[in-house]
Amino acid sequence: MSLDKVKIALQYAMPKHALSRLVGKFAAAEAGWLTTRAIEWFIKAYNINMAEAKLKEAKDFKTFNDFFTRELEEGARSINPDPKEVCYPVDGAISQQGDIVDGQLIQAKGFNYSLAGLLGGDEQTAKPYQNGKFSCIYLAPKDYHRIHMPIDATLREMIYVPGELFSVNPLTAKNVPNLFSRNERVVAIFDTAHGEMAMVLVGATIVASIETTWAGTITPPAGKDIFKWQYPADGPTAIHFKKGDEMGRFKLGSTVITTFAPGMIDFEPNAGPETVTRLGETYGYIKE
Repeated sequence: MSLDKVKIALQYAMPKHALSRLVGKFAAAEAGWLTTRAIEWFIKAYNINMAEAKLKEAKDFKTFNDFFTRELEEGARSINPDPKEVCYPVDGAISQQGDIVDGQLIQAKGFNYSLAGLLGGDEQTAKPYQNGKFSCIYLAPKDYHRIHMPIDATLREMIYVPGELFSVNPLTAKNVPNLFSRNERVVAIFDTAHGEMAMVLVGATIVASIETTWAGTITPPAGKDIFKWQYPADGPTAIHFKKGDEMGRFKLGSTVITTFAPGMIDFEPNAGPETVTRLGETYGYIKE
């Protein structure tokens, strides 16, 4: 058996939820020198550029989560101000992007997965994006792990979808069917001036939790139930975002999938699988 097959087999066998929650407890703990040593190891192992972080030294962070969700130094990223251009929501690399065809998204060569399944299993939730476009961006351990808005938008709904916690690295994406629609995830549905948009924050092995700026840490309840929260479109309690505003964070993870309504955008033509993304740079163009 090849090494890759062994790695995939181990993912099926390991207690992913228990392991992830255990690591999550350490990541959230103020463990003093132990936390500092873990951060120092991580910086060296993944060659993390701390020069662009607001806090530069491992000892500056009280918890590993504080380090992993570290804030960037002012000016480290520039948000494209052109209202006709959509900006990348995260640092990472494109896994796949393109058209949503017959309710299916491309996961990897030979693997498609269901749009409705990704968004929580409701065909009505998926309907606005049929024949639209999608983009899947993978965040490596070295990347900045805060998620920002690609365009001005108003939050309409949040959906928590329970699931597995497979790794979401390229090897797993090529070998585990329906990976992104079987992993635990948080779906945020937005209205924009140009059509509807969904941002799906996908959990993974060792991902302790997913956090949003409006609801804080999403602590999944035990069981297999899908939970939904509705938000008003206007009024004093409406939640509006400007392009570039922070909308969420990964505590040890993962992948962001964005879906757009048909006729809404065209992607940057030179971007495709393995293209490196940088927060704020041009992602696509609003169609007239």
